[in-house]
Amino acid sequence: MEEKIEIKMLTDADPKELAEAVAEILDSKKARDIKVIKVEEQTVIADWFVICSGNTSTQVKALIDEVEYRIGLRGVEPLRTEGRDNGRWGIVDYASVIVHVFDREARDFYNLEKLYTN
Repeated sequence: MEEKIEIKMLTDADPKELAEAVAEILDSKKARDIKVIKVEEQTVIADWFVICSGNTSTQVKALIDEVEYRIGLRGVEPLRTEGRDNGRWGIVDYASVIVHVFDREARDFYNLEKLYTN
């Protein structure tokens, strides 16, 4: 007998819950150095950033695709997705949560953790 797995919808989730769900997805796909950062006091563009690294351009693209797909299954579509095709850095924008996926070089260059942590 096949067991059905119930997926918790995120349509009414608060921003922190959405950010944590994204981090779990990234972790399951072996993203590196995942950080969930509360940024609502530093910027008006979002409440939370989820930042991670991929080892290769292929993994960077796959991480972006996986977040968009699996969060979409849970009822939340991004406002936009940018940079997926370059393989160095991309974002998935959920308004209150922005997901940043970098390769190591781009992450070191932009250094968002330093900009948005106290």
